[in-house]
Amino acid sequence: MFFDSPVYVVFLLAVVPLYWRLTHRRQNLFLLGSSYFFYGWWDYRFLGLILISTLVDFWCARWIAASSDPARRRLLLSFSVSVNLAFLGFFKYYNFFADSLASSLQLIGIEVSPWVLAVLLPPGISFYTFQELAYIVDVYNRRLAPTKSLTDYALFISLFPHLIAGPIQRPSHLLPQVESPRSLEPAKIFDGLMLILSGLFRKCVVADNCALLANAAFGGQLGAPNVTVVLIGTYAFAWQIYGDFSGYSDIARGSAQLLGFHFMVNFRQPYLSTSLQEFWRRWHISLSTWLRDYLYIPLGGNRGGEILTQRNLFLTMLIGGFWHGANWTFVIWGALHGAGLAATRAVGRILSSAETDKALPGLGSTRRWLRRIVVFHFVCLAWVFFRAESLPAAWTFLRGLAVPGWHPEYSTAILLLCLSTIPLFLMDLQLDRSGEEYPCAQASVRTRVLVACVAVTALMVFSASATSAFIYFQF
Repeated sequence: MFFDSPVYVVFLLAVVPLYWRLTHRRQNLFLLGSSYFFYGWWDYRFLGLILISTLVDFWCARWIAASSDPARRRLLLSFSVSVNLAFLGFFKYYNFFADSLASSLQLIGIEVSPWVLAVLLPPGISFYTFQELAYIVDVYNRRLAPTKSLTDYALFISLFPHLIAGPIQRPSHLLPQVESPRSLEPAKIFDGLMLILSGLFRKCVVADNCALLANAAFGGQLGAPNVTVVLIGTYAFAWQIYGDFSGYSDIARGSAQLLGFHFMVNFRQPYLSTSLQEFWRRWHISLSTWLRDYLYIPLGGNRGGEILTQRNLFLTMLIGGFWHGANWTFVIWGALHGAGLAATRAVGRILSSAETDKALPGLGSTRRWLRRIVVFHFVCLAWVFFRAESLPAAWTFLRGLAVPGWHPEYSTAILLLCLSTIPLFLMDLQLDRSGEEYPCAQASVRTRVLVACVAVTALMVFSASATSAFIYFQF
């Protein structure tokens, strides 16, 4: 069941009308059942996994809050965190570590056959695990009172719009909404539908068309890697993953709004960033703020001097890369961003310095766009490792930058790339200037209806002939 499929639309249309006919407590029970049905649609066997982790965290949080014994509180926290990380580590990383160990032993002449598990990765385990960790840590630090209702906590973890790929909801933001009655507001319902349309446009028109080009370039259908193929593939994947994940986030946020919930904004025009720091304040905001609050700051943040700050930045991004997947390509992707953040800080944040713009006001806009171009291309370089199947494949692809090459069919690919990405780029420019959450959010109803009609027409005419699963569903 994918968010851009007719099955999800039918599911949403079935849930929403019934939901608003119920009282608050029955709404929560109905949503909990619907969310577990939604999750079980992929693989019912993993329902037990999410249920066990939910029960462990709910009761550990209650016992932590009720205890004044520091040793008991730490023991309960350690138990809860260990259970969550054990589930995540076993299902997501066992095969990675087994294969890596076997490869390392082969280097010293020891032949072993690693036992590889024939199991699927539980859908959304990376996302709901981070929500559970945030909840138990916040309760331990007394920043949040534990909920008394198991139903409310289970719904906070499993609410279907965010369950599979986020955004990662903070307990202090979403849990009070679960616990409090929600009212039906037609204006918010309309806003939710606009967000869903925005997400479908980003996914079906932008991301899926760019996916055709990225798959052809990385898969060899455009020929052996040369400078043109590498550029087409890299730019196409950069816009594919942005349109794909920001589109999913809009659909998730819009779906939640139909049910009376508000989810945090997860993207704010990241490709207009003038520094890597700014990029991570705009890209996958729910993850970047989670890493900041629950990893970077506990590591020491910027409190231990410049060297330790750079170390903490690097480690945070390295772990963030590894969170994305059990592959060395994700580790390198995270390491590149960590090294880039540390290096930018070390040289005085040259790319984000505003003093130069003040000193040379006539060149301010030009310098800002130059910084945007530099940051965008650094991000694109890192995306190659994110997209490649393996490190050797990434290096082979990048070596194509040194190989000149041109074929007439490249013109068609470049034209399709421009037609697929320019609308989203222009949309981002408008959103960046206005500060709105989606196009025309503050416009009149008539204007927004017109925009919706244009979006529906674009979806019918320009959607890619072949759709692809949301990229972040694999994490």
